[in-house]
Amino acid sequence: MPSLCSSLLELVGQSAQPTEIQALSLVHSLRDKPLPQYSLLASETGSGKSIAYLLPLLQTLKISELDGSSQCQPSKATYSPRAVVLAPTHELSRQLSSFAKALSHGIKLRIVCASRANTPSTSKSLERTHGGMRASKMSHGFGSGVIYDNAPSTDAVCIVDQTKQGRPVDVVVGTPMKLLEMSRGRGWDRTQDKHDQRVRMDDEVEGPESEDLASSQPRRRGIDVKGGTCTTMSPEISFENVEWVIIDEADVLFDRDFQETTRLLLADISAARGVRIDYTAQSSLSIAAPYETGKMPVGDTSDVQQSETDVERIDYPFRLTLSSATIPTALYKYLKRHHPDISILAASNLHHLPKNLKTQHVGWSGGNKNADIEKQIRTIWSNNATNAYSKGIREPTLSKILIFCNKSSKVADLSQYLEQKGIRTVALSSSSVQRRRGSNKHLDGFLQPHARTGTLPIHNGPPASPQDVPHVMITTSLLSRGLDFLPSINVFIVDEPRNTIDFLHRAGRSGRAGHKGRVYLFSRMSGRGSERAREVRKRVSSLVRRA
Repeated sequence: MPSLCSSLLELVGQSAQPTEIQALSLVHSLRDKPLPQYSLLASETGSGKSIAYLLPLLQTLKISELDGSSQCQPSKATYSPRAVVLAPTHELSRQLSSFAKALSHGIKLRIVCASRANTPSTSKSLERTHGGMRASKMSHGFGSGVIYDNAPSTDAVCIVDQTKQGRPVDVVVGTPMKLLEMSRGRGWDRTQDKHDQRVRMDDEVEGPESEDLASSQPRRRGIDVKGGTCTTMSPEISFENVEWVIIDEADVLFDRDFQETTRLLLADISAARGVRIDYTAQSSLSIAAPYETGKMPVGDTSDVQQSETDVERIDYPFRLTLSSATIPTALYKYLKRHHPDISILAASNLHHLPKNLKTQHVGWSGGNKNADIEKQIRTIWSNNATNAYSKGIREPTLSKILIFCNKSSKVADLSQYLEQKGIRTVALSSSSVQRRRGSNKHLDGFLQPHARTGTLPIHNGPPASPQDVPHVMITTSLLSRGLDFLPSINVFIVDEPRNTIDFLHRAGRSGRAGHKGRVYLFSRMSGRGSERAREVRKRVSSLVRRA
C-alpha cells in the first residue's frame, strides 16, 4: 500500500534497507498462498522486529476493511478490536502503540493503547458515578492499569459507562493482565466464580466436588494475590472481532512468570470467537537457555515436520504471531507441541549480540562498588570531552548511560549514591511512582524520538550538564525488553544476569538498528569469585558475531 510505505519511509528514512528478519517477514507475507495461522519471528535485539510484524498486520487489516471481508459484530463493550498486540510492560505497550499509530497514519487505522493514564477516582466521584453523573467522562479512561503484567493494579477505581456501544477500533496494544482486567473486570482474580472455573488455572481433581473446592478456597486479593479494589459495571473490551493476536517479547510472555496470564487471555479471546480452549496450567516454560544456535532452524521452516509424538494441538480461531529476540528451548518445544505447523522465521544472527555492539569488561577494585561505577561514568564523560575538544567543540555532549541491576534495592542505593556525588539519575523499578503516570515521559531523553509518548522541549542552547539533567538511568530487567533506547547509549551490567537470555536483552538496549554501541560488564578480575567471572566472560565471547 503506497500510503503505508510513505509512513514507513518517514519514520526510518528514504535510504533505509530492510533487515534480514524484515525481509523474511515481508517475503513470507507477500506470497500468493494465505498467511500461516501461526508464525514466530526471531532475530537479534534492535533488528526491527516490530516493523516486521506490524506492516503485514496493518496492511491485512486495511485490505479486509476495504474489500468488506472483515465482518465485525456489534458490541456493548467500549472497545472491540480486530487485532491485539501484547507486550510484557506498559512502557513497551506505549512505545509499540505510538509506532503503530505513526505507521498507520496514511491508511487511517485506529490504534488504542491500554496503558494510558488513569482517570482519577475518589470515593466522592465514585458516588457521583453511581448517580449517573460522571460515568461518561470516566469511560474515556482505562484505569491506571497494572505496573507489570503479572500483578494487578493497587490504586485505582474504575467505573465503565454501560451506555456506549463498542467504538470502531482496529488494534489494541497492552499487557495480558491489563486486557484481562478490561474484559473480566478489575478484581477478577480475587475470587474465581463459576464462570471463571470453565478455564481452570490449577490442576484440579475432575469430579462434581471440584467446583465447590475451588470456590471454597478463593485466592485472597492482597494476600495470595496483590491488588486493589474496583467495580466494573460492564466489560471495557470484547474479543469477538479479534482476527489477529501478536505477542511481542514472546520469550518473556511465555516464561514462568507470565505464561499463565498470557495463555489465559488467549483462551478468553478464543472463547469470545466461539472456540473453547480448556486451559490447564503446565510446568513452567523455563528461560534458562536459548535453543542452540547451531541447531536452530534458520529462515522459513513452515515445512519442518514435527518429530515428537506428544502433539496436543491447540487451534485458535485467529492468526497468532510471536516475536522474540531469543527462542528458549522450552518455548520451541511448547510451540511444536501445541502448534506443530508453526512457521518459524529465524534470522541467521539469532542468539548473538548485534555486530556493532562492543563489550568491555571492568574489574571491581575490591572497595566500594558504587564508587567503581561512578569512576567508569566519569571516565566515559571525560573521553567525550576529549574527543569533542580535539574537533574544536567547546561544549561537548555527554553520553547517556543505562545501568542494569538485579534488585530494586540496588537501584535505589546506587541512585542515592550518584545523586550525592552530583550525578542526576532516573531510578526505575517495578514500584517506582513515575511508572504510574500513564505515559513514557519518565523515559524522555533516553528513548528514540519515535518511541516516546511524551515530548521534550526544543532546546537550542548548550548541552545540558549531568548535574542539571539526568544522563544516567538505573533499572532492573524491567526495561530490558523491546524498548528503543538511544542507539549510542552506554549499557552498564553491574550484576550478573540470571541467564544468557537476560544478558542478551540487557546488552541489546545499545547498538540498535546498525548503530555502534558499547556494553560494560562489571566483575571481579582476580581473587575470590574471579573464576566465576571468567566463565561469564567466556560465555559473552561466544555471543559475539564473528562475521
